[in-house]
Amino acid sequence: MGERQYVQLHPSAKRIEPIMKARILLIEDNEQNRYLVTFLLEQRCHEVVPAASGPLGLELAAKVLPDLIILDIQLPGMDGYAVARALKSDPRLRVIPIVAVTSYAMVGDREKVLAAGAEGYIEKPINPETFVAEIERFLRSPAEEATP
Repeated sequence: MGERQYVQLHPSAKRIEPIMKARILLIEDNEQNRYLVTFLLEQRCHEVVPAASGPLGLELAAKVLPDLIILDIQLPGMDGYAVARALKSDPRLRVIPIVAVTSYAMVGDREKVLAAGAEGYIEKPINPETFVAEIERFLRSPAEEATP
């Protein structure tokens, strides 16, 4: 996986806890959504690699081997379901968690996204106050990665 860095809170803080810097691939065609998600994640010291289409997302996933993939479902040309299935069919990429962030919120949409290979599902519009915490739940800790 990508190189990770750990940052600690200021020594005067009551509780010192490591904050993992993760490399996150964001596959989202809407420029405003990319900007907002990137801004929120970078505020928490994560590195964001943007992709505006499914094919570009697949290409970048293979190149950068991100720690997590945020995937829009409604993409031009190749929808997020096809992207998720392609990611999960690649032995090098299948272990990377995928969180679908989508405006698809009808009955059965969540199940369809999870069946395509996503581990998580967040409805749009996102809540900027809770979004990063929701995403960080899907990042593996170093202890989990060391476990076979």
